[in-house]
Amino acid sequence: MTDKEIKALVSLLDDEDAEVTTHVEEKIRSLGSSVIPFLETEWEESFSPVIQRKIEELIHDLQLRVMIERLQDWKNGGALDLLEGMWIVATYQYPELSLDKLRSDIEQLYYDIWLQVKEDMNPVDQIKMMNGIFYGNMNFGANTKSFHSASNSMINVVLESRRGNPITLCVIYMLIARKLGMPVHGVNLPNLFVLTYKQDKLQFYINVFNRGIIFSKTDIDHYIAQLNLKPKDSFYQPCSNLEIVQRVLRNLILSYEKAGEPEKIKEVESILKSIIDDLIED
Repeated sequence: MTDKEIKALVSLLDDEDAEVTTHVEEKIRSLGSSVIPFLETEWEESFSPVIQRKIEELIHDLQLRVMIERLQDWKNGGALDLLEGMWIVATYQYPELSLDKLRSDIEQLYYDIWLQVKEDMNPVDQIKMMNGIFYGNMNFGANTKSFHSASNSMINVVLESRRGNPITLCVIYMLIARKLGMPVHGVNLPNLFVLTYKQDKLQFYINVFNRGIIFSKTDIDHYIAQLNLKPKDSFYQPCSNLEIVQRVLRNLILSYEKAGEPEKIKEVESILKSIIDDLIED
């Protein structure tokens, strides 16, 4: 369609006939994400609050569709880049967010720690060294004041505020550790996300939410027993990037439940559903 034809469609968004406006909205949605810049211009030039509100809704719907398509492509491509998956999730609230900016931020954190790495360090000392910088100089820590805030699931916000929930802090910590060559992975514990350092026969765990405290398999045994749960392999072993992003989305749903935002709950549930295989997911 030409710009003139799209402009004519937009002008009908405040038509008194509901059938007309419904048809117009469906037509605009069918044009896809390429129409978003034009809609943004129309919003700026419009003097009608009704049209502006409907344009905002259309832009959001189109951006949501783009996000779901990106996430499905990421999953179907093997979910290889965890930072990319976290970036896609963050575009739910920050559609203009730059992946390159996130990469640059992580690269800078890595460089600041790399400067103090000694090659002959044993694994435990490596983690203790990283903890000293991550929680000290860099001032990362648990967001205990606003634990259920949706912002805790947005990696860009956590990188800026240096406060987050267990899983987002773990992701940032893990991305840095991996760049340093450490075999660090995420572990899906009930009600808590932690990391494991696993190489050959050596394995221990790291509670990033609690200032990087190192603990053992026996500690997990006690934790599971306290919850009256039966031990599962997934409580001890590394999980995939896809499972991490799925858990981030579940956390986001919980945040919106706590905040009483049913529309956002519904949207994030649809995002999560788009990257779950029913035959695999329990």
